[in-house]
Amino acid sequence: MLERQEKTALAVLVCVVGIALAAHILFDAVGRPLVAEQYSPEVPDGALVLLEGSIEEITETATGGHLVLTVNGTAVFLPENVAAGLELHENENVTLYGVVQTYRGKREVAVASSGDIRVLK
Repeated sequence: MLERQEKTALAVLVCVVGIALAAHILFDAVGRPLVAEQYSPEVPDGALVLLEGSIEEITETATGGHLVLTVNGTAVFLPENVAAGLELHENENVTLYGVVQTYRGKREVAVASSGDIRVLK
């Protein structure tokens, strides 16, 4: 059996984990709009951005599975695990969150989850 001090330490540990988990879920639900900035060419690599616009082009990468969208003239990279859960079409309006990165000298927005892209009706 656990001693009194061990029970207290275990209770504190469970509370801390619960608070951290609740903060993570809350931030995931409402935090992105608070910290993401509107995409512009001046935004530095590594920044979380919001990009809104119409899908001009959809291309599959040479290695297959990954998609590259062109949204308002900006390349948007969707890894295979993200692209698999989405049905996207040209001329659809989308809102997406992603991280700005430079790949082979060209700037793009990389989307990490299918929940980070929403098709507007």
